Amino acid sequence: MQNLLDGPPETLLPADPGAAAIGHGAHEREVAVAHPDSVLAWAMLAEEALASGETVEGYAFARTGYHRSLDALRRSGWKGHGPVPWSHEPNRGFLRSLAALAHASELVGDDVEAQRCRQFLRDSSDEAAAQLLD
Repeated sequence: MQNLLDGPPETLLPADPGAAAIGHGAHEREVAVAHPDSVLAWAMLAEEALASGETVEGYAFARTGYHRSLDALRRSGWKGHGPVPWSHEPNRGFLRSLAALAHASELVGDDVEAQRCRQFLRDSSDEAAAQLLD
């Protein structure tokens, strides 16, 4: 029996469909085309675009990764809250997308969205927030 006072269980996403290709050296742009459901590819595209000063593109990539992540989380039993641990490698695409969306939102002047994303990241994984937030 589950203790209901402990809060929701951790959500552990399945392996990202593009992670193996990325691990073997494929560029995330190629992976996103071949596997549009690869949240890791979208997160990496967002990070790359933001690092290059391509704010609008970074925002769009981060938003895509974020929405793909929500779909994957729901399919994995997530009910809209609860831990999504950084220690589980397949969760990192979601967490990186969320951090990139926070950063991109700030750059486009949407401070409310930036703050919401930062809080969502902290609520999902303190470890990810420590790793990914400035």
